[in-house]
Amino acid sequence: MSGFHQGDPDSIPGNGAQWLGCLAFTQETRVRSPATEPSFCPLLHFFIFAWPWRMTISPISDAVVYVVLTLGNSARCFRGVHRKSQPTEFNPQKSQSNKLHAPKPLNRTQSRDSPKLCQLQPFLPPLVLYPLSFHHPLCFLLCSAEMASTTLICDTEPWKDLKAHVEDFKNTHLRDLMNDKERCQSMMVEFDGMLLDYSRQRATLETMDKLDKLAEAASLKQHINRMYSGEHINSTENRSVLHVALRAPRDAVIYSDGKNVVPDVWNVLDKIKAFSEKVRSGSWVGATGKPLKDVIAIGIGGSFLGPLFVHTALQTDPEAAEFAKGRQLRFLANVDPIDVARNIAGLNPETTLVVVVSKTFTTAETMLNARTLREWISSALGPCAVAKHMVAVSTNLTLVEKFGIDTNNAFAFWDWVGGRYSVCSAVGVLPLSLQYGFPIVEKFLKGASSIDQHFCSAPFEKNIPVLLGLLSVWNVSFLGYPARAILPYSQALEKFAPHIQQVSMESNGKGVSIDGVPLPYEAGEIDFGEPGTNGQHSFYQLIHQGRVIPCDFIGIVKSQQPVYLKGELVSNHDELMSNFFAQPDALAYGKTSEQLLKENVPQHLIPHKTFSGNRPSLSLLLPSLNAYNIGQLLASYEHRIAVEGFVWGINSFDQWGVELGKSLATQVRKQLHASRTKGDPVEGFNFSTTTLLTRYLEASSDIPADPPTLLPRI
Repeated sequence: MSGFHQGDPDSIPGNGAQWLGCLAFTQETRVRSPATEPSFCPLLHFFIFAWPWRMTISPISDAVVYVVLTLGNSARCFRGVHRKSQPTEFNPQKSQSNKLHAPKPLNRTQSRDSPKLCQLQPFLPPLVLYPLSFHHPLCFLLCSAEMASTTLICDTEPWKDLKAHVEDFKNTHLRDLMNDKERCQSMMVEFDGMLLDYSRQRATLETMDKLDKLAEAASLKQHINRMYSGEHINSTENRSVLHVALRAPRDAVIYSDGKNVVPDVWNVLDKIKAFSEKVRSGSWVGATGKPLKDVIAIGIGGSFLGPLFVHTALQTDPEAAEFAKGRQLRFLANVDPIDVARNIAGLNPETTLVVVVSKTFTTAETMLNARTLREWISSALGPCAVAKHMVAVSTNLTLVEKFGIDTNNAFAFWDWVGGRYSVCSAVGVLPLSLQYGFPIVEKFLKGASSIDQHFCSAPFEKNIPVLLGLLSVWNVSFLGYPARAILPYSQALEKFAPHIQQVSMESNGKGVSIDGVPLPYEAGEIDFGEPGTNGQHSFYQLIHQGRVIPCDFIGIVKSQQPVYLKGELVSNHDELMSNFFAQPDALAYGKTSEQLLKENVPQHLIPHKTFSGNRPSLSLLLPSLNAYNIGQLLASYEHRIAVEGFVWGINSFDQWGVELGKSLATQVRKQLHASRTKGDPVEGFNFSTTTLLTRYLEASSDIPADPPTLLPRI
């Protein structure tokens, strides 16, 4: 701006500096424009004005802090780090040499509550100084050059190039693409026994090259590195994203906030191993001295869907099933009392162990279910039995103890573990180890770790999660296919699609960029699925002749439970896999009216029996479905979803969209209580909600205002 310039990095303005302004940012987001190297794009967190030389920031969050000294038409920028553990005081000392020095350290006599002094280092990013009228003529706003015009991925040349590239496919059919053997061969990638075939995608080698350039424009590699290095890439919650640390080898080094978190992870894993072995061996018994052979895990969302998927997949694995003999594992998630009834049906409180999964121990649905099962146990065995029959996965030891659970039986996890990514933490490892034994679960963790290492090290053209993610971006944002069908040809994977549905749609169901800018392009996928061949008799009609829905076919070479019948043409598993191999070709090639005429199909049926084809899919073939392979599959999809989010420029690791409904439910809960206990009329809601609530209350008026405890009776 006219009349203002950046200060000399080796000196500050002369005597008489008049004003100190500060901007604090929650993180630095690196963006790349087509013509430039990555540059700083800070996320504005709060803006503070202070009198010359001195200011204090309250402990709101960790932040990178930029401080500007101004005098006349000169400015000097410094950079520091503010930690949320204490207030931070900035007190630059001006020496005779007219240079700015780091603050003096606190002396030993200062209170522990005194603000910490933050070292300020000279720092000169591209700056824009904007004068503001705020009770003082010398008031400036510090901002990165990119802050004024955040670059979305859709503004880059690779994105525009791909948009234009879509036109190349208007007259290109998968029938033609599949005739190119070289193309098909180059679209097969193998790693650690997994084989990915994406040759039936509506993509050419040129498409993949353009997607690679898009990944470069989105700084995909840098994003992956930042995730693995523990940077706070979940900027809206100011957290690292380190589910990879949950399955890292014991000697790995992964930092979060300057601390190697892997030893902490293994401390919890060792504790789980020791506890689960005590329970399984019978050395830990219930209040009446009986072994605890039945486990109910209470949790919701990621605390339920992930562990349930792994449990369901392991149930029929011969090795895992052998270790689980005589034991039961059930999952209680829904606050619906029917879910409680189904979970406790046929179980004896004397032989049941309950695992309550809630990081804060305040999740409404989980804690109501936990109180319900606590009542189920204490009504049968007495209140003192709770400590023997209930354990926790939580970090809130105060509430755990208040609930009646021994804090020694609380298993920790960390704020850098997102709920939907928590199956490899105590959330999943504890109940699964109680059911199958820790050695089986450790194999699952090793399978996931194998993909973690592949994801961060393999070149993109051979990187399975990266390829899966880029193809999803291509299908959603360029070809306009909003949904994806997950079709495992294994009944053991029946809970895989529901889990990935949450991981994907909660992660990438966003309408704004990580910087809060509304997205002018489609992002996120609608995920659904069902095991083959069940799905073929359900929704495949739409997939073949209705909407175009890209499909993921997941096949297993060796069945967990092979069946052979003498005299049959093929085994049961071969029959299943015949469909696995046939369906992708049916979607790709379709069937033309010319083919139907040659088959003498009546003319009036030809439109009904014509299949357009040209419907994309990919095939993922696993050698078997043991604990290790299950871990591989999980990690492949977790990282695929992260890739999509990194390219779309969104935060795949928060979930603010779930908050509003819960907030409104609190209002309804208060209204129901007031109406039940005091007879208060329904008020404060719109006409529709008022009508429905009133009808509900009237139809259930036989419920007493203060009902006695009543538990399900199945």
